[in-house]
Amino acid sequence: MKAKLLFSTLLLLATLGLLACASRSRPASAETEIHDLEVKINSSYAANDLTAYFAAYAPDFTQWLPEGRTDLAAYRREWTEYIAAGNRVQSAEFSDLHIQVGPSQDAAVASYLLHVKTKLADGRITEEDNQETDVFFKRDGVWKIVELHYSLLPKKAP
Repeated sequence: MKAKLLFSTLLLLATLGLLACASRSRPASAETEIHDLEVKINSSYAANDLTAYFAAYAPDFTQWLPEGRTDLAAYRREWTEYIAAGNRVQSAEFSDLHIQVGPSQDAAVASYLLHVKTKLADGRITEEDNQETDVFFKRDGVWKIVELHYSLLPKKAP
């Protein structure tokens, strides 16, 4: 009886040890990775950290803004000039994040609402609510935004 109890205890401990190791070594889910990236990207946007912000985009990135379609080179140039002119994002807070991951786990879409507060070079403060959709591809093990759509959230009638 003692041998049976000892064997059962050892088996249970070995199983728990294997489960603990497996859970520690398991990579984060694609959904968790995208969520964490959205936090990082929007934090760098809010901090006006252009190096960190633009590191999130793929070289073949395109986006739709209210002004039309643009590519990474044009967006980087325009946004860098905007910040260099003295305009500063003061905060960028997202909500209602919805993440969809493709079956192959190498494509994802993140859509959310983004509240942005900006202090313009002339001292005025603006606040906007935007709708954003980011399309990510995982290439060579790294997630990058390949497509972005950004538009103002329509104002609700009073």
